[in-house]
Amino acid sequence: MDVEQPFHTDVAYYESRAEGIATTGGVLLAEAQLDLARRHGHASWDELVRRVEALRTGAEPPTPFLLAYRAVEDDDLDALRELLDAHPDLVRVRGTNGNDLLGMANDLRLVQLLLDRGADPNRGNDYGWTKLHQAGYANRRDLAETMLAAGGRLDVSARGDGGTPLVCALFWGHREVVDLLGTAPGNLRVAAGLGDLDLITALAGRPQAGAHRGFYRPHGGFPAWTPSDHPQEVLDEGLVWAAKAGRDEAVEALVSLGADVDADPYRGTALTWAAAKGRVSTIRTLVRLGANVNRLATFGGPDHGEGVTALHLAAQSGRLEAVETLLELGADPTVKDAQHGGDPVGWAEFGGHDDVAALIKTTQV
Repeated sequence: MDVEQPFHTDVAYYESRAEGIATTGGVLLAEAQLDLARRHGHASWDELVRRVEALRTGAEPPTPFLLAYRAVEDDDLDALRELLDAHPDLVRVRGTNGNDLLGMANDLRLVQLLLDRGADPNRGNDYGWTKLHQAGYANRRDLAETMLAAGGRLDVSARGDGGTPLVCALFWGHREVVDLLGTAPGNLRVAAGLGDLDLITALAGRPQAGAHRGFYRPHGGFPAWTPSDHPQEVLDEGLVWAAKAGRDEAVEALVSLGADVDADPYRGTALTWAAAKGRVSTIRTLVRLGANVNRLATFGGPDHGEGVTALHLAAQSGRLEAVETLLELGADPTVKDAQHGGDPVGWAEFGGHDDVAALIKTTQV
């Protein structure tokens, strides 16, 4: 394995990466720290820490890769071009967690420059994450089009079997980019997220419905989970994926096939996801089909949502119309979440949505 180059100069960044390795790999933090140190060519964690500190203080001059990373962070096309002129191999250097410059570039001009200089469009980081995965995750058509033109593959999995760029988009309920990202893998949650009623019908009750579901989180901020092939879980997860993408006909079809409208298969019910995404029509559909508007659920990372309602999530996300709809349908604005003890007003204020908070307050008078 290529030695990974540090590109941050704060030790806290590497501590966070080690924690992510420990969580993902199910190992002790000390083991993860040693693993991360060795990836950087160091024999111990303390040795890696000393190296990072030397880069921070200037005791060691910045490497070309570190300078290139800073140019990428600043969207500085001229600085990056000059560095690539002087050090052409920079497009092949891997940083922490296997991230290369292409993987870290956000500005499309820099992405194209790196591709023109020979960056591999299908090179993933240590988790298999490619630039097309990023395009799906960020719902970016421009980036997806650029990477497809450069030869980006749609069948590469990251963070588990079945974690294709399309699945990374559908996990968040994105719709604007999915038509560019193919249909793989063709399981039930993909069919649900795409609103493909024919495929939903064809898959119902078949093993393929629950195949290739090793991917279940886009980053280590979500808790560990082992998807099963239990038919009910497969149906319930499909319902959640249909709801977050606002595929109302698919929601109807999946409930008719036996999906539990209130199920929380992994970090969110269909209703909480629809609320967080502002899918107003889907909220109405789910409640009409029997969803409990005040159901307490999980959501997001372990420090985010425990015992939260759809109203909490809509409020935090600033989804004003969704909040209005939930209140109309009987959502209780006084419920406090189980982890932070906050009501929907507090969640709206925490999210910086004063208009939403003000609306909810009018129902508490």
